[in-house]
Amino acid sequence: MSEPDVENIIIIGSGPAGYTAALYASRADLVPLLFEGYGWGGQLRTTGQVENYPGYRKGVEGPDMMDELRDQAERFGTRIVTEDVTRVELSSDGSLHSVFVDDREHRARAVILAMGAEPKKLGTPGEKELAARGVSYCATCDAAFFRDQPTMVVGGGDTAMEDALCLSKFASEVTVVHRRDEFRASKIMMERVRELDNVELLTPYEVDCFEDTDGSLGRARLRHVDSEEERELEVDGAFVAIGHTPNSALVEGQVELDDGGYVLTEGKSTSTGLPGVFAAGDLVDHTYRQAVTAAGTGCQAALDAEWYLRDTPPSEEAHWVSRDEVEATTG
Repeated sequence: MSEPDVENIIIIGSGPAGYTAALYASRADLVPLLFEGYGWGGQLRTTGQVENYPGYRKGVEGPDMMDELRDQAERFGTRIVTEDVTRVELSSDGSLHSVFVDDREHRARAVILAMGAEPKKLGTPGEKELAARGVSYCATCDAAFFRDQPTMVVGGGDTAMEDALCLSKFASEVTVVHRRDEFRASKIMMERVRELDNVELLTPYEVDCFEDTDGSLGRARLRHVDSEEERELEVDGAFVAIGHTPNSALVEGQVELDDGGYVLTEGKSTSTGLPGVFAAGDLVDHTYRQAVTAAGTGCQAALDAEWYLRDTPPSEEAHWVSRDEVEATTG
């Protein structure tokens, strides 16, 4: 059997980071191959109105924005494959990297990891059904939609307190629900939250379910952890802030991860420390987690990969995929 063709760049994952990396790589004439996965578009595919992404004066629906990013990358020559990568073999010596979809191998000189992260879910009834209809996982994104409305935050760490601070500027009231009496948040964050007149701390309670009113969130049913006492909370918005899980299982043991499973990069670059392997987006970012910051690191990863390919000659003879071949194949 002949050796498989060799790509300049393979991008794994979609969302703002993956599509932006593909856009920059394709405009640099690197003919990138993007495996977007069956859940293409990432978290924004299940997000409603987005009003904080530059360039959309009237806002944009999350799925529509991802459609536009995808189309823009494809317009400049990105080849998009809607399949999930099942395995990777990343080289540590500067030779070619292998990306597998089942038994099909794709080799590349450079790989950009952009698999994103998933917000942790409570798993309570109504949560999935009311996502983007009152249940949210990003106060920075959605707080302004709940101006003068009652809201709640579920969680006890710094992220939950940051969400409460953000919501307090818009919502009529914010109830922070935590299943323990003690909070994991830092002392300074707790002090800031306790100073706010429209924020209440409610412990130790868990959310039993979310219920809708006229198609959107109307209330949350809570249960006291110790006494089993039930309580009903009338809210229009609920923000689940119990953490995120980076989608790094694919590269675990091959690139360095932090304690939370996020891919570590070197300095201000997107390099993972392996020659020709770069990472971007929420896969590396446990602080900001915004569409615009993900897109920014996608741009960085594409530029880092371009410079790596420029400065690193191919290590072996192979059939390199060219733009002419791609255009001839696609017509």
